[in-house]
Amino acid sequence: MVWGDQMINDDICKLRDQLNNSIIQGDDYSEIYRISVELDQLIAKYYRTSPQEKKKPKGRRCKKNKILFMYL
Repeated sequence: MVWGDQMINDDICKLRDQLNNSIIQGDDYSEIYRISVELDQLIAKYYRTSPQEKKKPKGRRCKKNKILFMYL
């Protein structure tokens, strides 16, 4: 995991806890909604910047296929 992704992940955990506490305490709906929207945006940012999403597994399959072909 890249450092930036780890920071976003930490922020997601903190915001999730804040949202859970707001719900449990019965805070105003507008505050709960604001936290929820902010959390959704952070989660979306995490998946947009996550290196796992940018990997191309095709390259690995092609190499395996070439190796298999050489043995046939």
